[in-house]
Amino acid sequence: MRQARSKSRKKLQVLQLAAVIFFTVSGGPYGIESLFSHAGSHAAILLLLITPMLWDIPTILTVLELNSMMPVNGGYYQWVKRALGIRWAFYEGFWTWLYTFVDLAVYPVLFVEYLSFFNPQFQVYKVPVCLFIIWSSALLNIMGIVPVGKISMILTGLVLAPFVLIWTYSFSHSHGAPIAPTLSLKGIGLPAIGMGVITVMWNFFGWDNSTTYAGEVDKPVRSYIISFVIAFLTVIGVYLITSLAVLHSGIDFKALEEKGFPALGIQLGHPWLARLLAIGGMASMVGLFSAVLLSVSRVPKVMADDGLMPEKLNALHSRFHTPYVSIIFSALIISLMILRNFDDLIIMDVTLYGAGLFLEFISLIVLRIKYPKENRPFKIPLKTGGLILMYILSFGIYALGLAGAFLESEKTKIPAIAAVLALFSAELVWQIIVRWKLKPPEIKVKNNPRIRLKR
Repeated sequence: MRQARSKSRKKLQVLQLAAVIFFTVSGGPYGIESLFSHAGSHAAILLLLITPMLWDIPTILTVLELNSMMPVNGGYYQWVKRALGIRWAFYEGFWTWLYTFVDLAVYPVLFVEYLSFFNPQFQVYKVPVCLFIIWSSALLNIMGIVPVGKISMILTGLVLAPFVLIWTYSFSHSHGAPIAPTLSLKGIGLPAIGMGVITVMWNFFGWDNSTTYAGEVDKPVRSYIISFVIAFLTVIGVYLITSLAVLHSGIDFKALEEKGFPALGIQLGHPWLARLLAIGGMASMVGLFSAVLLSVSRVPKVMADDGLMPEKLNALHSRFHTPYVSIIFSALIISLMILRNFDDLIIMDVTLYGAGLFLEFISLIVLRIKYPKENRPFKIPLKTGGLILMYILSFGIYALGLAGAFLESEKTKIPAIAAVLALFSAELVWQIIVRWKLKPPEIKVKNNPRIRLKR
């Protein structure tokens, strides 16, 4: 009995999982600042309401059903492998790597930006500070999933507290709840709508990333359902409350985009609130980095299991039983990327992430057809036709965002084209693997003893 309890304590619990998912998907409102300059006061909140309904809800439902069938480490990689084969699974893992490493390299840089609010001289030490964030987070991940979960819960409080204060201030100075402007897209061109949609999508994605460590979660099927609900309501709630506070403050949207949320504290006449927002920004970046590193570090390990990567990435730490070589390998790549320019991050991220996500959508339909009687503790209450319609709507919002970004300016075409080329590069890398005799063995996933249902 004691052994069972001890083993359970080493796995992630519901609230810890919810905190990790919160940082994997969002990390707080830090990142939505540009939405207001793109969409304006009338369309910003409308996009915050519509986009998650068409983009996040289908994603969450899909992830929950697939995870209930196969709650194993590797998550989306394992689902695509079983449904479409190992070649498409490699595409899934490769595309996820590309956008995740770009994301991870940004967070330490943004940490320095918020740190510099207190003293601009910190910019001089940008590289060593970034490296400290990267390798301290790597060490935390090596120590195990539970420490990451506990730290995420603390950081969640630090991120949310300043925005609760902002909402309280706005409420107390408006003689009632802040009134939202009329919701309308009137007068907003397609490029602006597209960039607004992409901004919202970027601040709402990553639900599937949180399943790569499902084998390390206590009662994963039940825990993921509860944690997803908690995380989704928290994310959309804090975005809407913050948006109302932004619109009520009268702050110049360009100033908000350029200086971030500390500028909102200054606008409200409270330098102490600006400092809290800067601290919250730093906490958000640390939490985002640790949570996303946790998800991506499990992918090289499962790909190495299938012969797609060097076997050394399989190695587990003798004490903590974590994929420490994979974590160190990921940290090394990120350390080499921190000096790059990430102005076009959002466009490339959404393009690459969307491609991988649609492979998961297809996988769900294929698994429904191949294994209709397999146990699914969570099942979307739609038949195949309904699923296809739901995914068409998701693709529509995805296409709208990319079209708007492509039409925004000549400058935005470059990252869009680069992202498409990155998608096609997966086949090139696959061919290299095959030609260098790293061709993986046939994987009989159905009989794989590691893939068992856990409740």
